[in-house]
Amino acid sequence: MSLSKSKNKIQTAKPILPGATIGIFGGGQLGRMTAMAARAMGYRILVLDPDPACPARFVVDGCIEAGWDDSREAANLARGCDVVTLEIEQIAAASMEAAANFAPVRPSGAMLAIIQNRIEQKDWLRRNGFPLGEYRAVQSIDELRSAIAELGGRCFCKSATGGYDGRGQGKVGFAAGASFEDEVRGAWAALGEGPGVAEKAIELDREISVMVARAPNGEVKVFSPALNHHEDQILAWSVMPAPLPEAMETEARKIAEEIADTFQLEGVLAVEMFCTKDGRLLVNELAPRPHNSYHASERACVTSQFEQLVRAVCDLPLGDVEIVQPAAIVNLLGEVWLNEDGTAREPKFDEALAVPGVRLHLYEKHRPRKGRKMGHLSAVGMTAEEAVELVLKAKALL
Repeated sequence: MSLSKSKNKIQTAKPILPGATIGIFGGGQLGRMTAMAARAMGYRILVLDPDPACPARFVVDGCIEAGWDDSREAANLARGCDVVTLEIEQIAAASMEAAANFAPVRPSGAMLAIIQNRIEQKDWLRRNGFPLGEYRAVQSIDELRSAIAELGGRCFCKSATGGYDGRGQGKVGFAAGASFEDEVRGAWAALGEGPGVAEKAIELDREISVMVARAPNGEVKVFSPALNHHEDQILAWSVMPAPLPEAMETEARKIAEEIADTFQLEGVLAVEMFCTKDGRLLVNELAPRPHNSYHASERACVTSQFEQLVRAVCDLPLGDVEIVQPAAIVNLLGEVWLNEDGTAREPKFDEALAVPGVRLHLYEKHRPRKGRKMGHLSAVGMTAEEAVELVLKAKALL
């Protein structure tokens, strides 16, 4: 499946005004925060999620309990909505198509189908001239072995579908003393012994993301880049604006806007990028939804990513994305609620909230476990560095 590059097309579709109903595929924390922004604007919200206790359930008008591949319930969701969007990529093509029979689905199923598969996504980016690191698509362990050798022996390996926060990923060439064959077999197992991509390790300076919004009428707004810090392949903290040279920031924004226009995006798109030590920008991955790294937009920007998504899918004028003040977030994983022996503990939220400029955001997930995102802290500061310092200080007090 492919989408060809084309210029903005100004449409005359009627905006979907407050009082209408927005449907969301997914009731996780991103759906929850989108719903809260939409409700503040006067919209009603319905969500579809397989978890009867999903975080969004507590703040929406209705929740359909169904799987991502349940096309009948996807159609039922859309029947009660004026527009449907998503907060997770795992929605089946048949569900997207079924919903589209009853309401506009933004972003489109055609765009989602490309992004859902890392092989399709990278091939699409390459065909359309966007900067990428070297990679190979692999269908078997023999192809993986050959690809890693061709790419120099040090690679990150990722499953073609599913997987996030380090799941479905393996590394080769990083473990001292490990045999090449053992690492290849370990990486193949991490991929679920299925199709994937092998990516050549790059000399990385920093990681950033750029959020872009595009409405059906062709209007585009690009947020300032966010600087991201990962630990164990999970985002630990993020800050915006990212401290970047002006030329690199301009280039990053341009890449994101061109990807959105090429896709004819309707909604929001997070473009994850690598900044290499030799000054290049390379696209890592795309997420056609709100993004963990832009939670700070609620504190930093005139318009948050969540309100912007509502504006975009409803074809309203897009909001101002200027930075009002630097802001940072730090993720709160399940470990915050657990002692070293695995027993439960109560985080000291009162002490964290005593730090100036800090706010607490919890997702109403009731079962903490290692690696599970339970909430985040946010902080503002006079500079990006101060915002990071304050939010990390607050987390340390938990």
